[in-house]
Amino acid sequence: MIIGGFAAQAQAQSNVTIYGLVDVGVVSERGGAVGTVTKVTSGVGSQSRLGFRGNEDLGNGLAAIFQLETGFKADDGALDTAGSIFNRQAFVGLKSKDAGTLTLGRQYTMLYNAMSQVADPFGAGYAGSIKNLFPAAGANTRTSNAVVYATPVMSGFSAEALYSLGEQGGSNTAGRQFGFGLNFSQDALNARLVYNNRNNDTAATTIPVAPAVSRDTGRNTLFAANYDFKVVKAFFAYGADKGVNSAALPSANAFGYTVAPKPSLDSNDLLVGAQIPVGSGIIMASYIRKDDKTVNNQDADQWALGYSHLLSKRTNLYVAYAKIKNKNGAGYTVGNNNEVGSGDKAFNAGIRHSF
Repeated sequence: MIIGGFAAQAQAQSNVTIYGLVDVGVVSERGGAVGTVTKVTSGVGSQSRLGFRGNEDLGNGLAAIFQLETGFKADDGALDTAGSIFNRQAFVGLKSKDAGTLTLGRQYTMLYNAMSQVADPFGAGYAGSIKNLFPAAGANTRTSNAVVYATPVMSGFSAEALYSLGEQGGSNTAGRQFGFGLNFSQDALNARLVYNNRNNDTAATTIPVAPAVSRDTGRNTLFAANYDFKVVKAFFAYGADKGVNSAALPSANAFGYTVAPKPSLDSNDLLVGAQIPVGSGIIMASYIRKDDKTVNNQDADQWALGYSHLLSKRTNLYVAYAKIKNKNGAGYTVGNNNEVGSGDKAFNAGIRHSF
């Protein structure tokens, strides 16, 4: 839905678009400490959401832009993050045809965009989600207080940079995050090389009194690419994760081990996958490996298979199944786009509609 500007003279220069997505499915999870879990859940393939985006033409190829987006649970109507309304995206900025785009607010990281938009045949959703083993927890997906700049596209190439302020008194570095991305998209090839750096320090406080805490940074480097051969679209991703919070566990101890799994401080991630068009649908498949290079050697492998049937351009039915094999006390779980999951196997079936 598009709503024109309220002032008569501005109607040709500005507009606001209301958009959204509703995704609900049946999920069955097995293999965790809680046993079999079967539920109706929201956001299996893509988180259910409601958003507003707009732009105002300022002339000479320059426009003011904004986006506000909230996530909700269509199974019970609640917000997906309690106490937060526009938790998914909330930013405003300027966009120039020649100079690029500058935005300020809560935004996606280059790391997550590369995973969800380029690397994963499941689009970071369903049981086969890349998020089950790749580092997508917390601020690796979205970060607040961010300034993001994106260059114009030139001969298929573009670049992005992000700087998120930690906003902790007495320190300009505690809690900050920055990232870079180099993108290429032309014809059948899409490729991205991204870097994400997260500072885990905590500044000293006076009320309550607490000393400063210094921790290692979390650093993620990822190369992702896909190529459309028409009969099949091939996907590949390789990542390196180093430092504290570089590969946080989606679930603390889902399998009830006596000794809880430890987040890796040094790991590599590999994904190979495919999308195969079949009639009015798409078959999705992937293999993901987490290689923990620490002495714990808590590796994991995931196999996933899914099918999305298009009823229209805006509505699809889906089924998906994935299984993880954890090694040496690793604790990775099969989740979906919105949930981390409770076990090492999961099946999804549902419907998704966008507007």
